[in-house]
Amino acid sequence: MDKILIIDDNPAVLQSLSLLFELHDYQVALASSPFEAEQIVRYQRIDLAIQDMNFSADTTSGEEGKALFYQLRAINPNLPIILLTAWTELEMAISLVKAGAADYLAKPWNDEKLLISVANLIALGKANQDSQQLHRQEQERSDFNADAQLCGLIYKSVAMQRAVEMALQVAKSDVSVLITGANGSGKEKVAEIIQANSRLVNQPFIRVNAGALPDSLIEAELFGAEAGAYTGANKQRIGRFEAADGGTLFLDEIGNLPLSGQMKLLRVLQTGEFERLGSVETRKVNVRVISATNAQLLNDIAAGRFREDLYYRLNVIEINLPNLKQRTDDILPLVHHFLPQRVLSLSAEKALCAHSWPGNVRELENACKRAGVLKPQGELDAADFGLTQVQTQTTQIHNHEPSKQELQQAMHQCEGVIAKVARQFGMSRQALYRRLQKHGIDY
Repeated sequence: MDKILIIDDNPAVLQSLSLLFELHDYQVALASSPFEAEQIVRYQRIDLAIQDMNFSADTTSGEEGKALFYQLRAINPNLPIILLTAWTELEMAISLVKAGAADYLAKPWNDEKLLISVANLIALGKANQDSQQLHRQEQERSDFNADAQLCGLIYKSVAMQRAVEMALQVAKSDVSVLITGANGSGKEKVAEIIQANSRLVNQPFIRVNAGALPDSLIEAELFGAEAGAYTGANKQRIGRFEAADGGTLFLDEIGNLPLSGQMKLLRVLQTGEFERLGSVETRKVNVRVISATNAQLLNDIAAGRFREDLYYRLNVIEINLPNLKQRTDDILPLVHHFLPQRVLSLSAEKALCAHSWPGNVRELENACKRAGVLKPQGELDAADFGLTQVQTQTTQIHNHEPSKQELQQAMHQCEGVIAKVARQFGMSRQALYRRLQKHGIDY
């Protein structure tokens, strides 16, 4: 619940404004002096302040209010402040608005105008806070990733940033890493980031899809085979572990590896030793193993399909990648990466962000390729991505840009409260402000 601080030395004003805002579901804090107001702003979360300009008897200069305004701004530079003024203080109030005051109202005030001003200023304050937080996150991410090799990974979400940070941290060690997540969520890309930022960056990086190995060839693929070791083995074969010696082996879809292969894999992880198929010579390798799976390995362990001892060998560090629908902030940056210099309509942006993307980034990339091929020029709409019928659980995607008349009607129906109008059109407050400015609509 939003909290408003009312600062006035007149008990009747405090009582009147307190009742007005509480009836409209705001929390209220009261201060009858500048000192009380400073303490409240310093130690409580306040979303907006309404302050009088005079606090001493027979004082009408407004100098006290001016001093308080600058004190509150010094404590919280982002706090919206509405000034309650007498006409004799109007010139000073205007000068304070130029200095950063959010608004000024003459006494006696109009309740409806005050409520609209409060609602809009709180909404604007939250939008500014969101923007500042996003900027801080962007700066932190830029600083953190300044010297990192991200291998072309595109992301904006906090969830993906955490995964990248962990990948960069574990890259400095040589421990085994298990990357979990649904198909298409970027597991192989994270494995590349670990390799690229490790001390093994210039050593071999061998990739194996463990789930695609036939049972009869698992041992030969992983550990190699001598000529004649099995039917069709006409020459000596180097296994993946031997090829990765001194570097990194990426075992994708490790959850699909059969139990026979799991046993042999466990041995080489424990000792670094193995024999080629058809040979009795024990060979030794030094390989860092990064594995990935979309399976729930703990469930597979309980069902007897995966060895528990192997799980703990592979899972010294686990990096879990969220589904694309859990990191919607990444969707539009990915689309602009797959479709550079293409313009998306509002309905396309909404539909793309609302779709669940069960195939994750891989599905999104395919949808972008389809849209680029079928419509090589012009603005891309939701239908170009095959998402015309997409709906969220609470709202239906709007398929048109709101007109000036629709915006004016919505502003009237919502009594000018920006947050309500934005929700009605399914857009952010910042997006609504841009459209109001574009059509010259006062807010």
